Amino acid sequence: MPKKKQAELFMPQTAGKLIHWAGLYHLLFARKPTKVHQRAVTTAAPQPGERVLDVGCGPGTIAIVLAQKVSPGGEVVGIDASPEMIDVAQRKAKRERSEARFETAAIESLPFADASFDLAMSTFMLHHLPDDAQDKGLAEVRRVLKPGGRVVIADFSSDSGSFVGHVLSLFGHGHGHSAFPSLEAKLRSVGFGNVEQHPTKRKGTMIVEAS
Repeated sequence: MPKKKQAELFMPQTAGKLIHWAGLYHLLFARKPTKVHQRAVTTAAPQPGERVLDVGCGPGTIAIVLAQKVSPGGEVVGIDASPEMIDVAQRKAKRERSEARFETAAIESLPFADASFDLAMSTFMLHHLPDDAQDKGLAEVRRVLKPGGRVVIADFSSDSGSFVGHVLSLFGHGHGHSAFPSLEAKLRSVGFGNVEQHPTKRKGTMIVEAS
């Protein structure tokens, strides 16, 4: 069976936009964490022994960083609805001898038990989802977090005019823009009590932490 057809059999149902050109995406945008990614990881403050979920992990770059932070004794699971991204992430982890593991799954239906993670992260994924899928996905994130667990989201903000966003739109993956008050309302509506925005030095991006 051709590789593309085989991948399609395992593609989860999602209302979000998928990036299938994973190798090129990794080469252009995700070989190394950006300063915003680094700031998001610092904000999340993953600790040794914690179990972490990277939602929309793409080619696995941040999940691999997180796996280093939670060692020894921790675990990082990266999920993405694009089988091509998971393939790139698995190969990258093997190449870098990382213990991060990856699964093809969508945020709207996370294949994990209730209260099974200490921390969830989402970096530049949420904008791929329409509003109703964002609501469903954030509710799923809340479900799989332990009591007192936290989520850190980095994404484009409402004034974004980013180069990456422009390039993605040329490939048919134009992104939406969220304002912090809108995202805060969504997070509170699914059960997060504490929601805080953290500053970034890059215009058009935001980092939000909730617990």
